Amino acid sequence: MASPETGVLAARARALAVLRIRSTALAVALLPAAVAVVLLAGRVTGHLGTGWDLARWITGGLAVLSLSLAALVAVVVARARPALSPSVPISEKSAPDLYRLVRDLADRLEVPAPSAIALTPDCDSWLEDRTHRAHGPPGRGRGRADGERRVPEAPVLVIGSPFLWWMRVAELRALLAPVVAGTGPSAHPDIAAARRFIRGLDAAVAVSARARRPVRGLPLRFVGRVARLLLRAGRDHATIMERAVAAAASERAQTVDYGLRIVAQEQVGLAYAGWDRLLTRVALPAWRMGRWPSRLDAGVVSALTELSRRDRLADGFASRLGERPACDLLEEPGAIDRAASLLAARLFHGGPAEPGPDWSPVGWQQYPEEVVDRKWRLEAARLHRVLDNLPATALPAAPVTPPATAAPVAPAQDPAVPPLSYAHTAARTPGHGPAGRPPADEPATGPPAAGPHEEQPPAPAPGPTLARVIDRLTHDACAGDLVAERLGAEVEREERAEAARQAARGTAPQDAAIGVAWGDGMAEGGLPLFPLQPPRTGRELLADHVTAMVCCAAVDTAGAVPGLDWLDGPALLVDGARRCDLGRPVLSLVDDGDAEPLRGWLTTIGVRPEKPVRLV
Repeated sequence: MASPETGVLAARARALAVLRIRSTALAVALLPAAVAVVLLAGRVTGHLGTGWDLARWITGGLAVLSLSLAALVAVVVARARPALSPSVPISEKSAPDLYRLVRDLADRLEVPAPSAIALTPDCDSWLEDRTHRAHGPPGRGRGRADGERRVPEAPVLVIGSPFLWWMRVAELRALLAPVVAGTGPSAHPDIAAARRFIRGLDAAVAVSARARRPVRGLPLRFVGRVARLLLRAGRDHATIMERAVAAAASERAQTVDYGLRIVAQEQVGLAYAGWDRLLTRVALPAWRMGRWPSRLDAGVVSALTELSRRDRLADGFASRLGERPACDLLEEPGAIDRAASLLAARLFHGGPAEPGPDWSPVGWQQYPEEVVDRKWRLEAARLHRVLDNLPATALPAAPVTPPATAAPVAPAQDPAVPPLSYAHTAARTPGHGPAGRPPADEPATGPPAAGPHEEQPPAPAPGPTLARVIDRLTHDACAGDLVAERLGAEVEREERAEAARQAARGTAPQDAAIGVAWGDGMAEGGLPLFPLQPPRTGRELLADHVTAMVCCAAVDTAGAVPGLDWLDGPALLVDGARRCDLGRPVLSLVDDGDAEPLRGWLTTIGVRPEKPVRLV
């Protein structure tokens, strides 16, 4: 088994290879100047006559051009600040026990302690170097003696916030051991210099990619080409160097809590699964309607406890809850959870950087009423708006034609299936109503077909009822595809409008106000940085909206209530129990136009589809 020192030596060898690439690039830039100096010295000493004057002028011009371009590349690389991972900084005052745990761990590993601690709303932990080269000599403004070698500052320890709330203190220490051990190789001057060089090139590429002005664009594009060339040359060496650093850190951490590390790794997989379900099924519906759950990390404990209860492979994990959670190492876990929850909404959804009228926090106690119920009613309202704007189509059942001598009567209506609108029930032939009567917006061209009751205005369109939706999707073969298409278009239009509002609000000053660490250019690249779900298809949207309409009808007419399932999100509760059997009847209606399974489900629950529902 290789020792940690062996891994550090391998990493140092690759770091020197990266630094040799930097030295080679510098030598190439200085070559024309060196040739020009030689030719000029030969002229001054008399060793080269006047026949070399043309060569001196050419090499002199090339030297000036080469040095100018090299200086441009060096300045951009030196001044460009690498992008940082968005995180919530944790001061030592707000988490003294956590800092003490990390320092004790560093002492046991015999490595430098991290310079600071930050939290990221994700299931991962790493070291991040957040030092940037100053704009000038290394000692300027810092009281350093001239010629003093720069001592690398320890990196920042970034911890996944779900780990703090789900893991126990001993598990967190075991999980962080190999991460903290990485501060040892990071303190090596050659490795630190190679990393700074690679990060500077990467930042220069990002700066050149953001250049839009024609005057600055041409020089920055040249810098970007040079930086990409150097990155390609050193990519393999940098990759092997980082692997060697990770191997050395892992070997050094073998002596610390080895048994607990196995348990901690099992918890990492469980935490990732629960965190993903919580974000996609619980947080995302709230984010889409302008609300952000303010205690996501506390919610992950409930989600993972529920996952442990359901998954037989996770038996015994819930018993860990009796041990001290790692979030007890924080002085104010609620405030940290709130900041991490807001940052998660920014990263995964692209919400604003601070609360506002259209971006307010919501607690778990209020989530069913303020998110689930409102989500259902918003989607039901959108579904009915689309139905209202659809062109009228003929129902398959022909109207009852009265005898010629009798006054025409309206077709009989099933009380459980009210008509969609007058236009829907009247359109039997293009441009004409039943019994030859023209629509209300067309002038009459002849005497009415029958008695005086035909001159009465048509009955108004019914209210928003579930029966209306079922009737349209059942009797009109083209309605499902058309509704799905228009729902997709409306949702896409709403998302574009929301993106435009976010862009108009701006982000940089607000990010600084809440203390979130953003790297240069990170917020300019567009949010969300990590979208949770791909765009939904029209059929998926239609199924979601029909489900929302069914749930609204169940709440308004059958005494059901909105609820929250920690793993599946919005849930319908009937007599205190969650109903999980609604998906299949809805898909039968949406995909096949078969309403019988859904009608049977509604009868079982006691839902009255002919009753209007309340919409937002």
